[in-house]
Amino acid sequence: MIIFGTRGYLHQLAILTMVCGWCGNPAAHTLRKRVTKFTLFFVPLFPFSTKYTTQCTFCGGERQIPKEEADQLLAQAQGGQDGGPHGGAQQQPGYAPPGGQNPYQR
Repeated sequence: MIIFGTRGYLHQLAILTMVCGWCGNPAAHTLRKRVTKFTLFFVPLFPFSTKYTTQCTFCGGERQIPKEEADQLLAQAQGGQDGGPHGGAQQQPGYAPPGGQNPYQR
């Protein structure tokens, strides 16, 4: 009998201060990388899926971003922010809830 499957690994890459598209607050956002690996007999062999996401720590709003944008945000976090010594709240590009409406507003 051969036992195989998948296993996910979640890596936190950085914490950035941005204006959230869901709640509109300047809040910390975590930049995460999720890697799914193929396993054989519970031993991870190779990755077959990699996804990058940002999540607002204030409201929990999350969105998936392309690798290029994740690399840009990571370089921005490592190189320091342009908003002064404490970092600036930057608008996260293209970050809006589906349908353009905030699901928490009535």
